[in-house]
Amino acid sequence: VQVVESGGGLVQAGGSLTLSCAASGSASDVNAMAWYRDPPGKGRELVASIISGGETPNYADSVRGRFIISTDNARNMMYLQMNDVKREDTAVYLCYVSLRNGPGSWGQGTQVTVSS
Repeated sequence: VQVVESGGGLVQAGGSLTLSCAASGSASDVNAMAWYRDPPGKGRELVASIISGGETPNYADSVRGRFIISTDNARNMMYLQMNDVKREDTAVYLCYVSLRNGPGSWGQGTQVTVSS
């Protein structure tokens, strides 16, 4: 499975941005999808995740109430709507796809920079 993120860029604090993740292959092979981020000088952290066919997404405390994860299973797409962004949201955002059979796949990442 190949995974490609898009939608990153420069955004002002308090603004909004939507990231997209496109995964190749069959939607039936996907077990779950998630957004991670690599903040500068810090370790990788889970931002949000959603199980294929699941109803309740999981969010990091730092983004709950501001970010929304969603999927379009028919198109093998995942989105991260980022609202009321803060400077601490600055990071490389990566998409991770977990498969039912076989290793998961990472995208190359997309940079999000929040300015004050």
